[in-house]
Amino acid sequence: MNVDVLIVGGGPAGLAAAIELRRRGVSRVLVADREQQAGGVPRHCAHTGYGLRDLHRVLTGPAYARHYARAASQAGAQIRASTTVTGWAGPRSAYLTSPAGIATVHARAVLLATGCRERPRSARLIPGGRPPGVLTTGELQQRVYLAGQRLPGRALIVGAEHVSFSALITLAHAGADVAGLVTGHPRQQSYAAFRAAAALRWRVPVWTHTTVSRLDGRDRLDGAELRDLRTGQTRFVACATVVFTGDWIPDQELARSAAGLAIDPGSRGPVTDTALATSAPGVFAAGNLVHAAETADVAALSGRHAARHIAAWLASPLAAAASATSSDGAESSGSAGQSGSAARSGGGARGVAIAVTVAAPLSWISPSLLRDLATPPPRGKFVLRSSEYRRRATLEVSQDGRVLARHRARLIPGRSLTLPATWLSRVSPAGGPIRILVL
Repeated sequence: MNVDVLIVGGGPAGLAAAIELRRRGVSRVLVADREQQAGGVPRHCAHTGYGLRDLHRVLTGPAYARHYARAASQAGAQIRASTTVTGWAGPRSAYLTSPAGIATVHARAVLLATGCRERPRSARLIPGGRPPGVLTTGELQQRVYLAGQRLPGRALIVGAEHVSFSALITLAHAGADVAGLVTGHPRQQSYAAFRAAAALRWRVPVWTHTTVSRLDGRDRLDGAELRDLRTGQTRFVACATVVFTGDWIPDQELARSAAGLAIDPGSRGPVTDTALATSAPGVFAAGNLVHAAETADVAALSGRHAARHIAAWLASPLAAAASATSSDGAESSGSAGQSGSAARSGGGARGVAIAVTVAAPLSWISPSLLRDLATPPPRGKFVLRSSEYRRRATLEVSQDGRVLARHRARLIPGRSLTLPATWLSRVSPAGGPIRILVL
C-alpha cells in the first residue's frame, strides 16, 4: 500500500493532523491506531473540560474523541483501528498488524503520534505482593468508563497532579471511597481549585512528603505501607485499590527501537525541531510523544502544527530527494548517531542545527532543536518541565554568553511551563547552542 502520510496513533494529535493534512490537499492519509476505536485517551475520560484551546468549546472526553474521529473520517483520511505498527520495512515504510493480518505501507512522510503512558508500579520499584487491584489511571478509566466496572471499598491514589484528581473523580464514580492522595512533594501539583474540590466535595486529604514503601496482599490487596519522608515513620493504610497516577513516559518504543530516531535524554521523546521534524528525513513527531503529558487540546494543536509542516515538506525538493535516496537503498531508517547533514534534513531548512539546552532545576525543553529560525514552535511557545518548586523564577535565554530574553515563570514539578518564542529572531544562525537557565 502506498500513501502520502502514515500517522501512527489515532488520538487527538494524530486525528487533528489528519484533518489538517486533508484540508491542505494531501490526498492519501492513513491513520493507524491500536485501539478498537480511534480517539485516544479522551474516549475513556467521562469528565468535561476538553476542547477549549482547539475547538473553542467545552466537551466531555468521549464527545471530544468522537468529534475528532468523525471529522477525520469526513475529511477523507483513512482510519484503521485495531491496527498496530510493529516495525519498519524501510525509512518510511512500516508493517501494520491487525486482525486481518500483516500488511506493509509505504509513505512519503510519517507522523509519530503515539502519546505517552504512566509509569506502572513495577517501574517505580515498589516492593511487596502482586495482588490484583493495583492500577494506573489509564487502566482505571478503561475499566470504569468502557467496561462499566464497579470498584467498591477503599482506594488510595499515588500522585497529586492533574490526572490524580481525575482518578479521584473516576473512583468516586465507580463507588470507591478514596482514603487519600499520596505525593512525595511538599505540596500538590495541580490547581488549587482541584485540591479544594477534593477536600470539600469528597473529604479526601492530600498526604505530602509521603511515599508508598510497600504493598501488602496476595490473592487480594490488603493495603499500602506509607513512609513519611521527613521523619522516616511508616503507617499502614487499608485499601482494596491503589491507583498510580502521573510520572509520564513517552510511548517511544517505535521511535527508539524501530526507527532509531535521536531521543532527548530529558523528555525521553524524539528530538524535534520547531516544525516537529525528527532526526530522520520525512519523519515527524507530535503530541504527548514529544512532551508528556499535556492536555488533549494542546496535543491536538501540536498535531495540527506538524501537519502544516509535513504538507510543506511533501511539496519541497527535500521530499523528492529523500524518496529518490530511499528507492536506491542509500538511506537507512535513521539512527541516533546520524551525521549532522542527515539530522538537518529532517524536515526544516538545511544549514542550521542549533541545540536548545536547559540546566537544573529544568528537566527538559520541547522542541529542543532549531533548524529554521523563521518557524516558531507549536502555539508559539516552548514547553519546559522543572524538578523543583519555585514560586517566582526568571528564565534566561542566552547564546554564546549573549542574553536573548528573560521571562518570568512559576516552577511546579510534574506541571509544564511555557516560554514564548519571541527571542528566535535574535538567535545567530552561526552561533552555538541556546542555553536556558533559571535565575
